[in-house]
Amino acid sequence: MDETMIAQVRRFNRVVTQQVGALNDRFLARDRPLGESRLLWEIGDGRDVRSLRTALDLDSGYVSRLLRSLEAAGLVTTQPSPADRRVRLARLTEAGWAERRLLDERSDALAAELLATLPGRQRERLVAAMAEVERLLTAASVRFAVTDPDDPVARHCLRAYAAELDVRFDGGFSLDHGIRADAADVRPPNGLLLVAMLHGAPVGCGVLLFRDAEPAHLKRMWVYESARGLGLGRRLLAELERLAAEHGAPAVRLETNSALTEAIALYRSAGYTEVPPFNAEPYAHHWFQKPLPPPG
Repeated sequence: MDETMIAQVRRFNRVVTQQVGALNDRFLARDRPLGESRLLWEIGDGRDVRSLRTALDLDSGYVSRLLRSLEAAGLVTTQPSPADRRVRLARLTEAGWAERRLLDERSDALAAELLATLPGRQRERLVAAMAEVERLLTAASVRFAVTDPDDPVARHCLRAYAAELDVRFDGGFSLDHGIRADAADVRPPNGLLLVAMLHGAPVGCGVLLFRDAEPAHLKRMWVYESARGLGLGRRLLAELERLAAEHGAPAVRLETNSALTEAIALYRSAGYTEVPPFNAEPYAHHWFQKPLPPPG
């Protein structure tokens, strides 16, 4: 990795932590550090503790300590969920809501003070740069994992994929029609299902099917609507290609529907060329293939 780029990231981190008050144990002039204030804000109308840990990428011990401190201050209560007593729910007390409103007011004032120090053009540039940094940092938080097709996360992705295509395709869509990719087909060594995760939630998936020395067959590639615009589709495609090459496939091939114009543009820009139909997929209008570099 470029050392100049690493140094710039570190400088940026130092400026931001100082600017937002992360170095002060009394964030926004309150008697608690930034971590407790952020957790207070995230709890909102009530959250289970597990989802709080996942959303903030914090370990369970640290979240427990933060919650105990907020409970001792009378700002938060935690109790078992009525639906599942193994799950703990965190809720704001009346005092907790008052504290959150105060934090919101002071956060708004801090942001306004920062913007007010700059002339109009620089102010616009700063806000635009912050939006771009937010987008890129969110993209950098996405993680990929090969997942068993019977895992609830995998099933959720495939249901969401099918539901979107059912709306977008003329005449609808069903996983039970066309060329199937059953659980046994997408388990190694026959294939794999790759899931993209963002803060513990699935935001995309893709399937590879392997057939000896033939090209790997890519299917079920999908990105959740709220995660689009992060460049995730291209990253997901590149990761699937890497896994196909690692398996020894000479190429990747896929078919797609003419309604999926964004996907078609992505495939073409990623080096896929249109080829004659190689299967009888009833939902397909276009067939593509891309050679992969030999291993090693």
